[in-house]
Amino acid sequence: MQVERFTGGYFQTNSYLLTGNEGAILFDAPEGALSWLATLGQEIDALVLTHLHYDHIIDAAAIARQHECPVYAHSAPTADLTLETVLRDAVGWPVEIEPFKVSHPLAGESAVRIGAIDLAILHVPGHSPDSLCFGPVPLDGDGSALIGGDVLFRDGIGRTDFPHGDHALLLAGIREKLFVLPGDTRVLPGHGPETTIATEMASNPFLTGE
Repeated sequence: MQVERFTGGYFQTNSYLLTGNEGAILFDAPEGALSWLATLGQEIDALVLTHLHYDHIIDAAAIARQHECPVYAHSAPTADLTLETVLRDAVGWPVEIEPFKVSHPLAGESAVRIGAIDLAILHVPGHSPDSLCFGPVPLDGDGSALIGGDVLFRDGIGRTDFPHGDHALLLAGIREKLFVLPGDTRVLPGHGPETTIATEMASNPFLTGE
């Protein structure tokens, strides 16, 4: 499999395109992802969402419609999970997400097969209650990669000051579910540059020295 990254929207949200003989999957749908796929001339077999915060799903409805593809996520979108409610009521930011259907809810699942692609699922709440990581996925000649969403960043972790955020739960999930992966696993986060499991185990300030 091969992976390409697109970064778009106000919060510079990452989206990842996984392609190979087995098919094509897009992880997350920030603003501009639909146009990016069109520029590549790439059709996808599925859209997989790491979580439902609005910056990761702005293009979800349009992508599902134009590519006629199923959408996979932990659960169905609500104004609470997308942060539309808190952004409107607390910040005064009138965010509106075009409605879309999650055709394949993944709550409680540890793996999913999409076409001929098998993905392990790691539920790591704390940033959002529906946060999922996928993989590690073997890459052509370049080890393996974890599609990490907003769980673990280079020198950082996902914010936990949103509704349903839980700092201790997030740290525990990272240690128990991600830090048991091979150290050379590439972590492809929802924001910022990629990192590796070994790097974050050694130097992530939120996870060392405690």
